[in-house]
Amino acid sequence: MELMERQETWSITYNHALGETASYFYAKIRDEGAIYGKRCAKTNRVLVPPRSFSDETLLPTTDWVKVGPGGRIEAFTIVYEKFNNLPDPPYAFGYVLLDGADTALGGYFKGIDLKDPAAAAAKLKVGTRVKAKFAEKRTGAMLDFWFELA
Repeated sequence: MELMERQETWSITYNHALGETASYFYAKIRDEGAIYGKRCAKTNRVLVPPRSFSDETLLPTTDWVKVGPGGRIEAFTIVYEKFNNLPDPPYAFGYVLLDGADTALGGYFKGIDLKDPAAAAAKLKVGTRVKAKFAEKRTGAMLDFWFELA
């Protein structure tokens, strides 16, 4: 049997309701330049980004908790190839465990010279301390903040 290949392009725009939890999260980014998580009453874990229900207990989350802005890198990647609808390379993206949080939040890393992959990776190694920085003009979106080396 012949294995076939086909290229398809899909361009779909969605408008969807964020709900109470995500709306609060994005409003705090926009209005305060701060990141909040939500606490699981049973385990006391703070989930960031916040969820309405705990991923472990399936119980509703309760208290809002301000986290960060400091944290440590949990994982990262440096992108040197172009992808549609993403920034022009090179750029770095990863997950940061913010101070006071028990789950990691994804975001871009800025302020790091990415021309030398080995040197950049050494600066972004797992465990490195970073700080969330916020745009001066915020709209309530994930691109309103990024991470820089602490």
